[in-house]
Amino acid sequence: MLQHDDLVGLYAIIPTPATANADKWDAVNTVDLAETERVLNQLIADGTNGLILLGTTGEAATITRDEYEAFVDCALSTIRHRVPTFVGTSALGQHEVVYRTRFARDRGAEGILLGLPMWQPCTVDTAVEFYRSMSVAFPETALMVYGNTRAFRFDFGPDFWAAVVKVAPTVMAAKFARPKDFPDAFAAAGHRVHFLPHEAAVMKFYEMQPATTKACWSTAASMGPEPALAIMRALGAGRIDDARAIAKDLSWAGQAVEDLVAKPELFASYNIQVEKTRINAAGYCNAGPIRPPYQVFPEEYAALSRENGRRWKELRAKYAAGSPALSS
Repeated sequence: MLQHDDLVGLYAIIPTPATANADKWDAVNTVDLAETERVLNQLIADGTNGLILLGTTGEAATITRDEYEAFVDCALSTIRHRVPTFVGTSALGQHEVVYRTRFARDRGAEGILLGLPMWQPCTVDTAVEFYRSMSVAFPETALMVYGNTRAFRFDFGPDFWAAVVKVAPTVMAAKFARPKDFPDAFAAAGHRVHFLPHEAAVMKFYEMQPATTKACWSTAASMGPEPALAIMRALGAGRIDDARAIAKDLSWAGQAVEDLVAKPELFASYNIQVEKTRINAAGYCNAGPIRPPYQVFPEEYAALSRENGRRWKELRAKYAAGSPALSS
């Protein structure tokens, strides 16, 4: 089973590519399997160290069970254990979570990305028991906590981490995005959980914990992984000044959507739309249309998302394969 110190480098997050009619309420079989296979092969060829599937951007909440199974089966048969892969199995209730986790495990997922059940907000005791029982049910499958406060209406605070590491031994990582909360969470978990920031926050995490900040997750990698690879490789090689310069470039790209992302309630309402719009604009992956009911997206926000995609595409050219910044 993967351990917390096994995670190194860039873990790319991909959308679940959608067919052209996927934004229609009566559409069926909306997963573009050909694009799924193509983009996964491309990300691996371009140097991605690991993959995360079926989170928010993966529209795990809007695909049917048949679509979920088709996508997972296609993705894992394409990846073929070339890089570690975490498959999202979050759902409204735990029975469905167990079904999805068993399906992903049986098809070869090294780990699962798991958020809390999504209907009723959990107390700390409920959340700890949920992860404990999943750890018992799947003792050989690494568990990455999907620490998204906005999505799951739970703060994933120090009291949670202190309790969960005592009863859920397969919890070995967390998808995390809050630099200010990282030191307390890391300490509460007894340094036994690898807290992965996104690529735009990895420099802040590194400055707090350089010895343990060895991996990041990146939805932006679906716009092309080169800029995110550049900062991880710079940090891995100890080129701190280079990493700081790359972090400034990443910040510049993110400024296009900064005001939207900075408002928690607003971004929570448009998270999928922002991600798929900027991914489509960058041209590396054809994410396809947004599945209902989240296809509604004000043009003012869509324009900002497209600008983010344009800026990221510009950074891809700067950090193209063979450039000094992308060297290992």
